[in-house]
Amino acid sequence: MRVALFLTCVNDTLYPDTGRAVVKLLTRLGVDVDFPMAQTCCGQAHYNTGYRHEAEPLARHFSDVFGEYDAIVTPSGSCGAMVRELYPRMGERARAEGRGDGLATTLAPVVPKTYELTEFLVDVLKVTDVGAYYPHTVTYHPTCHGLRSLGLGDRPRRLLQSVKGLELKELPGADECCGFGGTFALKNSDVSAAMGADKVRNAESTGADVLCAADNSCLMHIGGTMTRLRTGMRPVHIAEILASTEEERA
Repeated sequence: MRVALFLTCVNDTLYPDTGRAVVKLLTRLGVDVDFPMAQTCCGQAHYNTGYRHEAEPLARHFSDVFGEYDAIVTPSGSCGAMVRELYPRMGERARAEGRGDGLATTLAPVVPKTYELTEFLVDVLKVTDVGAYYPHTVTYHPTCHGLRSLGLGDRPRRLLQSVKGLELKELPGADECCGFGGTFALKNSDVSAAMGADKVRNAESTGADVLCAADNSCLMHIGGTMTRLRTGMRPVHIAEILASTEEERA
């Protein structure tokens, strides 16, 4: 199996340790991971801001870069959802606008083989115990794209429950949005801040040391709120927890 890591813009720019954790984890599980240097933005920021046509060249480029791989793994539920849910819509819209089937044909090969990390672990590698060790109390926030668009379900929780030393606490209101939503946080800052504060208060109520999620964009928003509210919690991506071992702790 030829597997490519789609790191995403946010992780590449702000959270490179998450990408390193994914490579470390998959390599430990016997997967040979490639990192195509030509990868760029998938077009989600453009598409969600209303620049659908401007997102199309980025989507075509994504297909060119990743098309020959057997699987594309990303540590981002939102970017994974862009490929899986919105790329087909882009192709359908282009066809409806009389621009033919070219875009849909170009994008079709990458859609079914793009996986969010926990999907790839559970559904493709068929593992839930990845040999991780993380001696902390953790609560898990299921981000909106992972929960609603990708339908990750209990996959992340099953992985966390198998981590040695980890105590998993239930998060009240877990299915409620944290308030990030990309440009939503800018256009509706007051509402976004209130939603973030609610999420952090719920997380604090669990008594956990760490709030975990599968998307750093949401963790960035939650982490900023934690800093402003001066909590003692830390936001940590699930890849970094799963990559941690007794010999080499995160």
